[in-house]
Amino acid sequence: MAELEFVEKVAAGAGVPAETARALTEATLRTLAERISGGEAADLADHVAHQLRPLLARARPEEPEAFGYDEFLRRVAERAGVERAVAERGARAVLRTLDPVVGHQEFTNALSQLPADIRGLAQPVPRGR
Repeated sequence: MAELEFVEKVAAGAGVPAETARALTEATLRTLAERISGGEAADLADHVAHQLRPLLARARPEEPEAFGYDEFLRRVAERAGVERAVAERGARAVLRTLDPVVGHQEFTNALSQLPADIRGLAQPVPRGR
């Protein structure tokens, strides 16, 4: 999937303009790369559009940083310059868009390194919420 198509899907999924979706995509992928091992981040990078690959690149060793849901969203919000609620919708849209792009097994492998609440961002929003 091309970068523009990815960003358009994120915009539609998060209900934000394309410019905000691009910022949310960049922020979420960078934050995800910090939270999973370098090997898993590289595996994901192999499947995304060329322009998105540097966002998943890690200059640090294999070990991921350990942080939870609140810190994940704080980093996304800060990097994208949005409020927390927008960051949450955006991170959800990015992860849900990433799944079919990288393949479900690869996506599941990467998400297995995350706490359940962050993994939950990739799940459909329950009805009535």
